[in-house]
Amino acid sequence: MTMASLLASGLVAACILLSPPDALGAERVRLRHVTSIYFDEKGAGIKNPEGVACSGATTLIVADTGNGRLLRYTVDGRNVRPAGEIRAPQVSYPIRVQTNSAGDIFVLDGKQRRIARFGPGGEFKGYVSPEGVPPPTGFVPRSVKIDRTDNIYGLDVFSARVLVFGPEGKFQRQLEFPNDYGFFSDLVVDFKGSVFLLDSVKARVFVAAKDAKTFTPLTPSLREHLSFPTSVTTDSRGGLYVVDENGAGIVLLGQDGSFLGRQLAMGWNEGLLYYPSQICLNDTGDVFIADRGNSRVQVFSVVR
Repeated sequence: MTMASLLASGLVAACILLSPPDALGAERVRLRHVTSIYFDEKGAGIKNPEGVACSGATTLIVADTGNGRLLRYTVDGRNVRPAGEIRAPQVSYPIRVQTNSAGDIFVLDGKQRRIARFGPGGEFKGYVSPEGVPPPTGFVPRSVKIDRTDNIYGLDVFSARVLVFGPEGKFQRQLEFPNDYGFFSDLVVDFKGSVFLLDSVKARVFVAAKDAKTFTPLTPSLREHLSFPTSVTTDSRGGLYVVDENGAGIVLLGQDGSFLGRQLAMGWNEGLLYYPSQICLNDTGDVFIADRGNSRVQVFSVVR
């Protein structure tokens, strides 16, 4: 069967229920496929996107990695419309993207390993540089996240630490990686200011509460649920959504690290994933996933 016929067949359900509520009383939740994004405003296709950023309830930024550009979309309920592109020589291979409250766009270039900053209009505003950072001075970011107060968090795999910068890029503090880890591929900051680290190799999550100086384990190994997790985000309630890249699924964790279920599966049909990358949730709770292997971005609503 060809990929086109698979896409058209609809033989595989797009929604898979999570496991029943746990002892903590977590709600039963599912992801319902809403739409998929394949093209820019000129009808050109997206190619192997690795990054997505949700800004408020109406804006989506896509790191169109294979085409070396950023794409803007406006979101209105089930309607997602192209709203232009950003191409810049400072970023040729975007793999992660974030926005702050002012609409600035932060992009991690996977080849240069630098975080570029663009204004709301797409103008280049410079790189996030490690000025005033304690030794070692090398900075090789694997991921970047922005918190609610616009502080910038860089996952520095070279120096084995998380670096925290203020909204204008000035160094504030650092958090050293914990002992006994495999490889950290992503981080996220929740509404309380807690920082979560995702270990892809050991399939674990570590946490540092606001103002903490060290990370502690949040979960044991989740290997039975996760093949190779690479991206994590949080919702307005503090729940964690973990992208299993190799396993083509989404795992939901409670604030305490409890396993709440797994959703979706590998495939080409609408609602299925093939080597997914970054995930984001907008202010209305819709979920956007960079479905890299299928060269599209998929949109899901959360049904409780």
